[in-house]
Amino acid sequence: MHFTSEQRLDDGVLEREFTLGELGEIPGTLWTPASAAPVPLILMAHNNGLPKREPRLVARARYSAVRGYAVATIDASGCGDRPRTTAEEQARADLRRAMRAGEPVDDIFESMVGPLVEKAVPDWWTTLDALLSLPGIGGPVGYSGWTALGIRLAVNEPRIAAAGLFAGGYVPQAQREEARRVTVPLLFLLQWDDEGNPRQRALDLFDAFGSKEKTLHANLGGHTGTPWFEAEDGNRFFDRHLK
Repeated sequence: MHFTSEQRLDDGVLEREFTLGELGEIPGTLWTPASAAPVPLILMAHNNGLPKREPRLVARARYSAVRGYAVATIDASGCGDRPRTTAEEQARADLRRAMRAGEPVDDIFESMVGPLVEKAVPDWWTTLDALLSLPGIGGPVGYSGWTALGIRLAVNEPRIAAAGLFAGGYVPQAQREEARRVTVPLLFLLQWDDEGNPRQRALDLFDAFGSKEKTLHANLGGHTGTPWFEAEDGNRFFDRHLK
């Protein structure tokens, strides 16, 4: 891990940009609280394709860091400013066209999001290994954000102790099947009027999770309308399971 910049923010949080990988191809951001004691870690993943500096994600990350967590996000393969293949660009163009035309998009989402998940997981494993080697970050580890990726990590990464998932975007069939194998405590956020995420599909996914402790928070509004108080509730959820 190579830190490329750092700044102390007004709320006392230390924000550091970093790169990972042999060629520095994985860019990320780490926020840590003012406390010098070892703190738990939250991996915060944006929905597929968005950059790590997406304002809503940054705001949530800083909010959690002020409350005693190390929080990290990366631009995984195909996300943010990282290069995309011709096939990935074509899938995104096909998706935009189909949504404008009101055509079915399930097959397009499957062909686009499935490969993104497969490519993103190794980058997050590399990131997690590097973060847990740093002084001041002790674990346990939580996950917050993109549902499809969160399912794959929760099933295959034993260091993740709890997950907060946003029921936005498409969840590929492979991850819907894996949901039954998720056993960590789960907080599932659903926007009731999400134009890009059919409500019944999200409810069926919540029902499929194998966790004995799982909570569904549903709020009125569209995809980006999650109320800010859910950030506070999310921190209380992680407090119960990571502290």
